[in-house]
Amino acid sequence: MSDEEPEFSHLDAGGRARMVDVGDKEETDRFALARGAVFVHASTLAALREDRLTKGDALTIAQIAGIQAAKRAHEWIPLAHPLRLDHVAVDLHPDEESSSIAIQATVRARGRTGVEMEALTAVSAAALTLYDMLKSADRSLVIGEICLWEKRGGRSGEWRRRP
Repeated sequence: MSDEEPEFSHLDAGGRARMVDVGDKEETDRFALARGAVFVHASTLAALREDRLTKGDALTIAQIAGIQAAKRAHEWIPLAHPLRLDHVAVDLHPDEESSSIAIQATVRARGRTGVEMEALTAVSAAALTLYDMLKSADRSLVIGEICLWEKRGGRSGEWRRRP
């Protein structure tokens, strides 16, 4: 590498992909909060609230999918580390004003690397599961606004998204 080329954490000196070595990093408490939404027609939101969906309880199934996905994020993200998670919560809330289902995931662990990818994966899996559960009622579903809202722990400390 020349002095002008940036050094990438996930590439070795030969430009090949590598998993970052976190073995020498200190274990700290890690936390991440991610959010997203699935936008639906008002009639779909009403069917969800009134338990009239043909596939069953979409919110519970999506919640379970999100929790399960957080625990397996390293299988979704090629260079992510498998982590021992201490806590995963996925909350889903229908919102009539925006005609959407808001999704929020929080993840906690004590470890050498952050849990942002686990929180984002949880939100993504919950959103995809909602899509699957609702698509027979509404083909125009939109998944969006998936992003990290907060993280704590590690060398970079605390970070919060500004609303």
